[in-house]
Amino acid sequence: MAYLATAVGLLLVAALAMQAWRLADNRAKDKAWAWLQSHAPGTVEEFDPAMVEALPEAARRYFLYTIAPGTPLHVVSEIQMRGEIGLGTKEAPGYRPMQARQLLAPPHGFLWRLERAGAGLMQMSGSDGMANGRSWTRFWLNGTLPVARAGGDDNHLRASFGRSVAEAAFWAPAALLPQHGVHWEEAGVRWEETGEPNLARAIVTHGTLEQAIEIAVAENGQPRWVQFQRWSNANPEKEWRLQPFGGYLDDFQNFEGFTLPTQVESGNHFGTEAYFPSFRVRVEEVRFSVP
Repeated sequence: MAYLATAVGLLLVAALAMQAWRLADNRAKDKAWAWLQSHAPGTVEEFDPAMVEALPEAARRYFLYTIAPGTPLHVVSEIQMRGEIGLGTKEAPGYRPMQARQLLAPPHGFLWRLERAGAGLMQMSGSDGMANGRSWTRFWLNGTLPVARAGGDDNHLRASFGRSVAEAAFWAPAALLPQHGVHWEEAGVRWEETGEPNLARAIVTHGTLEQAIEIAVAENGQPRWVQFQRWSNANPEKEWRLQPFGGYLDDFQNFEGFTLPTQVESGNHFGTEAYFPSFRVRVEEVRFSVP
């Protein structure tokens, strides 16, 4: 009987410890969300096409498509999404339905709040993010068991910064305007020579971090896909190294003057035979944060 009481006591202590751990995660997540929202400027300019006149042709077309003249240039976006995430491999993707909310404040970071993925006893929740010079991955099974914990080091931070810059091209194009210190280059042959989208290359620097991305820009300025060399250990060797990552954009809709994709798929090894879309979402709403 004493052994049973001891076992029950240990289980209770473990359960309380897990609950305290989860509450600490939630507090950290809420604090990061508020910190990222604080980077929304108190006053914003309106978009003037003259702002991008000096950019390479593909970059100029990209901005003229994604931002209408006179649009307030909000740089912090909140995206509500649902879709599926693949937790397996190309051969067995293991897709799970998911619902999430994301705050995107490039170049300062992002917070992806996974509200739920999967169902029943295998339902996951948690967050992936970068804020205030730190990054993390924290997911829980049924809110009680930690199933993924990563971050707190330079490798994870560098990988997270790459994601924040690439997703700016999806959902926060104003953050990539040249007045924010973003350097733009022409990265491909001109449209009329090939009939294929041009490539515009943006280089974003934030402190010691730097990330280049390439955007395929159609003749009408619509971004078709985004790719970049991401610092990642998502490979069989689990080694941190540069490898291609990217995503396709589709079903563009207008949100307060911004024309943004509402259908996105992305994954590791983009453009290679090893690519499979581990992230497939449908955007339900995009809002812009103000102080």
